[in-house]
Amino acid sequence: MNDPSLWYVTTGEAGFRTQARGLAQALAASPRELVVGLRAPWDRVPAAWLPDPLRRLDPARDRPTPPWPDILVTCGRRTAAVSMAIRRASRGATFTAHIQDPLAPASRFDLVIAMAHDPIEGPNVIKVATALHDVTPRRLAAAADLWRARTPPGDGPLAGVLLGGPTRRRGFAQADALRDALVRLRTSGTRLYIVPSRRTPDAMIADLGGAFAGDPGVLVWDRTGDNPYVGVLAVADRLVVTSDSVSMISEALATPHPVEVFGAPQNSRHAGFLDTLVARGAIALFSGGPPPPRIGGPVDATADAAQAVRTRLAARTGASG
Repeated sequence: MNDPSLWYVTTGEAGFRTQARGLAQALAASPRELVVGLRAPWDRVPAAWLPDPLRRLDPARDRPTPPWPDILVTCGRRTAAVSMAIRRASRGATFTAHIQDPLAPASRFDLVIAMAHDPIEGPNVIKVATALHDVTPRRLAAAADLWRARTPPGDGPLAGVLLGGPTRRRGFAQADALRDALVRLRTSGTRLYIVPSRRTPDAMIADLGGAFAGDPGVLVWDRTGDNPYVGVLAVADRLVVTSDSVSMISEALATPHPVEVFGAPQNSRHAGFLDTLVARGAIALFSGGPPPPRIGGPVDATADAAQAVRTRLAARTGASG
């Protein structure tokens, strides 16, 4: 299959969208994005129990209709029911690849790509150490060309600081400790480029801006103008990421730079994610001192997932040929 038709379906949430888009773009030249939503109260029903999901979709969003694609990529619990429905409607002709634990039987998908700490198992389940994403070497190289001259002036090494924020289950209570650690890092001569996300509290951005006011060696993005996120991934000498974001940690690991994580894990599953990476030497815990050496090069779970899809598609084509 040289140029398969491919859809990737998400609810539009940024983390899910990035994962699905990354896998889709690794598999097809022109994937089609569909953003769907289930109508209430069906959006609260477990995917395995939802009757006729394609008839429960929000009419204000995309509505998948035939002809069905060769490959369907979905991500997150709320799109698992759509994947299963299209697989049935296509009579198995559409290869369905679902990212993350669907909280439904793995046998209802052609491939499930789950995190290493997820409990789901099966012959069609592969486990990856990091989240999928669309931060490719080509994208990093292009961003480096654009942002190399837009970093804080000076001769010291550059630390990119990537900030998350509170989640639905947990607040962000360590802002003061992070600020103090970054102040210690700056006293060593390291330049800082601090990049908040949409979840970062305004008060935290203001506090960091005040801590480094008048210091030309520190830039704190105010969330206006061009987003420097990918540029900082590309050009920083080390990356410091708050622990709340699996996606940002995974994207940082797509670079060759040392990656340090600040903050406690959100829950036991999150702790398993971080512990696995620490044990491998892929990340270290950030304290404001020199970065320990990183063991191994860039981690690209997206490429591994794409190869798993290709292998299974080739096996299926061979079996039917």
